[in-house]
Formats: sequence, C-alpha cells, structure tokens
Amino acid sequence: MKVPYLIEFPKVGASDIGFISIAEHPQYIPFEVKRVFWTYYTPESVLRGRHAHHITEQVLVAVAGRIIVTAEQANGTVELFRLEDPYVGLYIPPNVWHTMQYSHSAVQLVLASSTYDEQDYIRQHDQFRQIWKA
Repeated sequence: MKVPYLIEFPKVGASDIGFISIAEHPQYIPFEVKRVFWTYYTPESVLRGRHAHHITEQVLVAVAGRIIVTAEQANGTVELFRLEDPYVGLYIPPNVWHTMQYSHSAVQLVLASSTYDEQDYIRQHDQFRQIWKA
C-alpha cells in the first residue's frame, strides 16, 4: 500500500543569489507527470481538496506561503503535513482523502500522474470509506 510522504528536492544556490529546486522523474517524482496546475489567492477560511482519487497520484508543493494538508488513508490513519518550504513536496497516492488549508499568500503547485477526469474523483467522504474499506 502506498502512503503519503514528504519529498525533499535538491536546493541549489545561496541566500545571496537565490535558489533553484529540481523535481525530475523518476529520481524525485515517483510517477510520470501528465498534468500541472496551481492554486492561489485561496481565503484562509476555505478548506480545499476534500476528495480522494481512484488512480491519480500527486505531489503538492507550497511554492509560496503555508499549506496544511490533512491526509487520511483507507485504513483510517490520519496525518497532518505542514508545507512551507518550496523545496519540499508531499506525495499523495491514490485512495488518500486529502484536504488543504492555505495561508493567504500561499501558492500550491500540483504535479499529477494523469490528466483531469471527473470519474477519477471520490468527492463524498462516506463513499471513500466504503470503496477503500480495509
């Protein structure tokens, strides 16, 4: 069973000139990237995500600001991840219910293993628990 985990990307540079981080497949990204999207200007009071995927894998990166991610696995294990360094990503495998809460200045970059398909989403928590019962 795949589980969520943090990925530390290379951080190349120095504080006087700035940094660059690299996310390559398969060294750092455990899947071939088929879609990239980003979220921004999300009010702090809004809880986003609130879904799981049947097949899509994702890596979430807070390229700016802070994002608190709650990840619930099918076996009921719940983990809290704090993303606030642009050289750290969070791997979210399929069948993990996840929610995100953003600081006002947060920009989240998402690398996904598949293109958008509404049928891949599990949007009801009760349905998630039924589908992925251990």
